[in-house]
Amino acid sequence: MLDNQIKSVNSERPRLIFMVSSSLAVGYLQGQLQYFQNKGFDMTVLSPKRRKGEWEVPWPKGIPLIEVPMEEQIAPLQDLASLWRLWRITRAFRPAVSNVGTPKAGLLGGLAAWLNRVPCRFYTLHGLRFETTKGLKRRILIYAERLACRFAHRVICVSQSVREKAIASRLTSRERTVVLGSGSCNGVDASRFAATPEMMRRAADLRRQLGIPMSAPVVAFVGRLTRDKGIPELMEAFLRLAHQFPELRLLLVGCLQDKDPLPVDSRRCVETHPRVIFAGAVQDTAPYYAIADVVVLPSHREGLPTVILEAQAAGKPVVGASATGIVDVVVDGETGLLFPVGDVPALAEALARFLTDKALASKLGRAGQEQVKRKFRQEQIWEGLYREYVGLLQRKEPPPSLMPHTEKSGSFVAGSSR
Repeated sequence: MLDNQIKSVNSERPRLIFMVSSSLAVGYLQGQLQYFQNKGFDMTVLSPKRRKGEWEVPWPKGIPLIEVPMEEQIAPLQDLASLWRLWRITRAFRPAVSNVGTPKAGLLGGLAAWLNRVPCRFYTLHGLRFETTKGLKRRILIYAERLACRFAHRVICVSQSVREKAIASRLTSRERTVVLGSGSCNGVDASRFAATPEMMRRAADLRRQLGIPMSAPVVAFVGRLTRDKGIPELMEAFLRLAHQFPELRLLLVGCLQDKDPLPVDSRRCVETHPRVIFAGAVQDTAPYYAIADVVVLPSHREGLPTVILEAQAAGKPVVGASATGIVDVVVDGETGLLFPVGDVPALAEALARFLTDKALASKLGRAGQEQVKRKFRQEQIWEGLYREYVGLLQRKEPPPSLMPHTEKSGSFVAGSSR
């Protein structure tokens, strides 16, 4: 099957390969793959198949996918097998540009691209997994990130705080890093989350399906239900607020994961509390944001949280921990409320402020919405990344076959956009 996919590649177009270690990460690329295809690149994505319990993300039409098994944790034998397959595919496709993202693909995919001397190698640093680890595991993760950065010509950091922490941790140099626009790996299509009459109808239907009374306030969380995401603190804060707000509902949209399991008490509360609604992993999160009064992200670490951007695009007030990545999109008292990482009383107080002060919630919700429209449009990110690709290609002085040609004009203009 792989041989057939290789034969089908259009050799007249420069090849751009994305490598990720989770099918969920393909969701970070919605719209971006088609954009680069229209810009004159021949696109291919390398990713493992969807794992049990993972979010199901829609696959963009016309973009080929090659499944490459990759373990999320350290697994020497399986990792060697994955590296061999990545090396073989990269050698066969001979891409002009490679972009690897997420830790395991960053290391193995980056090494495969380096071994094959791909002319332009990029590593997208989505976050710093080692931030919430200790001891030997932390040292191994830091060393792996340094290698991944070294294999790349350029390191795309998804936020300024990730960039600064990466430099401070000596993962790479400032000169090799770049943040596209105001940050993010893909921006947000704000129109998906707009409060249109159709969206309000869907939200009302969803409330009825979930059994949430129209008068009940809703605090929503969207993401993986793990310790790193701050779910234990969120459950504790909710139990504190339940007495003050008797109708309050906590809506959890996401999936439980074995690799970072919740404490027994937290998981029991998720699964059995009568006012905790566990919706699971859903394909379209937009109507879930629409029924929320407040969206919360108590995460201990982030890259640049798309969840916050989506909530702000929906005009919702947000409460976030003052962690890496979150501080880039939530300015305390201006575009949301921040609380110290792990501080349950402060988290409960921030949520209570929005639940009791509707004027403040509305004001900060609008401010967040304007921020997304102004600073985090998808086209801004795509155009910045396109300039990075083409700029590096030009500096490498490639033959004409390695330069992209737009389908519309058949010619290339540096930094141009459609």
